[in-house]
Formats: sequence, C-alpha cells, structure tokens
Amino acid sequence: MINTLVTAVLYHGYGGTEGLTGFPNTGTYLIFGVILVPVYIMVAAWFLGAPRNTRTGLLGVSYLVGITAQMWIGMFILTMLIAIVFYGGMPEPIGPVGP
Repeated sequence: MINTLVTAVLYHGYGGTEGLTGFPNTGTYLIFGVILVPVYIMVAAWFLGAPRNTRTGLLGVSYLVGITAQMWIGMFILTMLIAIVFYGGMPEPIGPVGP
C-alpha cells in the first residue's frame, strides 16, 4: 500500500525505461545530420581552405572534441543521477530491462 502510494506520488505513472531508450533515435540524427552541418563546414574549411595552417586546425579540432566530451560526460552523469533520484534506478542500457 505505502509502496504504491509513494510510487504514484513520485513517478506519476511514468517508468524510467518506458518507450524508446538508448542512443540512436530521431533527435540524435537531427542534431548530427542537420544542426551540426555549419560546424562540419567550419572544420573542413580549416583544413581545405586557403590560407591553410594544419597546426591551428588540429588545435581547433582538439578544442571542439574537449568541449563536446565535457558536455556529453556531464550530461551522462546528470542523466544517471536523475534516473536514480526520480525513476528509482539506472536507465535500460545500463540497468535492468524495464517492465
């Protein structure tokens, strides 16, 4: 009884692993295939354009990789914390399969 009440209050009928979970879904393709096209063009211009400086281009690529890694790792940790606190466990790719 108490467990059902707590579950209803905290989760409002939503489960942590319901629906489509995991990395490749519509948003992933939209971000990497459409929204990041200007970034792809910018990086290509660093190496294909004139005047060309490979060392500066590699420095820019390393900055982009570092910033992206910081954002992804931070969001991954935040996602795991939100799943544990609000949904009662780790999401499906890491934790057990949902109901």
